[in-house]
Amino acid sequence: MGMIQFQQVSKFYFNKNGKFVALNDINLRVEPKEFISLAGQSGAGKSTFLKLLIAEEKPSEGKILFDNQNVHLLRSHQLPFLRRRMGMIFQDFRLLSDKNVYENIAFAMEVGGAKDEEIARDVPQVLELVGLVDKTDCFPFQLSGGEKQRVAIARALINRPEVILADEPTGNLDLLNTWDIIRLLIKINELGTTVVLATHDRDVINNLGRRVVTLDQGRVIRDDQSGRYVL
Repeated sequence: MGMIQFQQVSKFYFNKNGKFVALNDINLRVEPKEFISLAGQSGAGKSTFLKLLIAEEKPSEGKILFDNQNVHLLRSHQLPFLRRRMGMIFQDFRLLSDKNVYENIAFAMEVGGAKDEEIARDVPQVLELVGLVDKTDCFPFQLSGGEKQRVAIARALINRPEVILADEPTGNLDLLNTWDIIRLLIKINELGTTVVLATHDRDVINNLGRRVVTLDQGRVIRDDQSGRYVL
């Protein structure tokens, strides 16, 4: 369940200066329950890769399969179901400022039509997983950066996705909070969820020791099972 395949995928943008190549002929497979680091400097194509995977944007060439289904042939009413199977975590947290921790996480379930009793059962469980039971009633402005990111991870997990996509999730965090978040992602992966971590943080990647796919100017220049990030 949840295999990801990029087959000859390219993404082009056009502006007044001509064609900009964001991704160029990507061929890649991510196995279920795998943890991979998607490495590369800013502008290498990491965010574009993730946007294509959740069908936020369409490829210019090639196709992207999730469980052997072309995600870009899905109808608009099918996309929410795809995205519930892929939890997304961002660098800037994207929490709702007028909702407390519990409500931010519950909202992700409400959008999917969950019943009140399901929300009351699941939200405390995921809060315990991310270590925020004591912050249930806090609002985002009352939280540290690391705590905000853990709320964002809890929100991404609440619909029990098969895949977690993390786009520079430690980019705004200090060293201590960075490793708290990385350890949490490792724990989530060990519980059976595929994790795709997009980051340019060499120390994080090399200490993880997991598969590293390195992008440079939209191309995969290295796919290293030994877990080393070398440019």
